[in-house]
Amino acid sequence: MSENRVWVALPDEAGEVARLLIGFRDDLGYDSPSDQVFIDGVTKLIADDSTDYLLGAIGDGPAVGICQLRFRYGLWQAGSDCLLEDLFVEEPARGSGLGKAMTQFAVEHAGSRGCRRIELDVNEANEPALKLYESLGFGIKSGHGGRDLYLRRNIGADS
Repeated sequence: MSENRVWVALPDEAGEVARLLIGFRDDLGYDSPSDQVFIDGVTKLIADDSTDYLLGAIGDGPAVGICQLRFRYGLWQAGSDCLLEDLFVEEPARGSGLGKAMTQFAVEHAGSRGCRRIELDVNEANEPALKLYESLGFGIKSGHGGRDLYLRRNIGADS
């Protein structure tokens, strides 16, 4: 069995990053944002120090996995936070351990950037992802008499 490889994407890999994110959009059954929005957004973000993209491959093969990491300073931890977003592995590579390798790499990479916390959101119906994240120490935080929930609200024209 080939070993999984994970690396931080370089700006010249923006096209590969966008291709995988477009594949994620399609896998979710969405038809927007457009391909061009992904291409333009990745080109902008990959050059920004507050965003890193991880690419993953099996052995010497092409990238078949993507993960976006966003960094910001957090007062409550008196240090940087990392938000793990958009972890996606193409269908033929699922079950290979690449998602786990990418998540482990994300945690290590966030630590190397001085982060004190890494957070993510996951749909509760996505049992394989939940099991993966829980096996790596992620969980719902409880305190102050209840659980901390990650809530979202879209704003703007496309809400």
